[in-house]
Amino acid sequence: MTHRIERVNHLIREEISELIQRQLKDPRLSSMVAVTDVVTSPDLRQARVFVSCICSPEERQGILNALTSASGFIRNEMGRHLRLRRIPELSFSWDESIERGARIAELIDRVSTEGKPDKK
Repeated sequence: MTHRIERVNHLIREEISELIQRQLKDPRLSSMVAVTDVVTSPDLRQARVFVSCICSPEERQGILNALTSASGFIRNEMGRHLRLRRIPELSFSWDESIERGARIAELIDRVSTEGKPDKK
């Protein structure tokens, strides 16, 4: 990945995070929605935005639906704030790394407490 694409990914991630926290008023979006990564195509026509939140599967689908329906607004706002020749089409995907990390930590804690002998 080129340095320019990395910078664009970083800018888009920051801008979308800011828009979700401050400007989107959809009730399906909780305050804990995090943009974890952005992957932009080399021609800057498409960007895949990975989001995460610790919530139920039903809430996940609601969050993805809300972001997909707000993608036009998000692109418009990005066009105002970012100095890019072309604002990419956005597609939102779920990133399960936070849940996976929490599950691994829980398993490690369980194994470490089961392995210790009782102190008397």
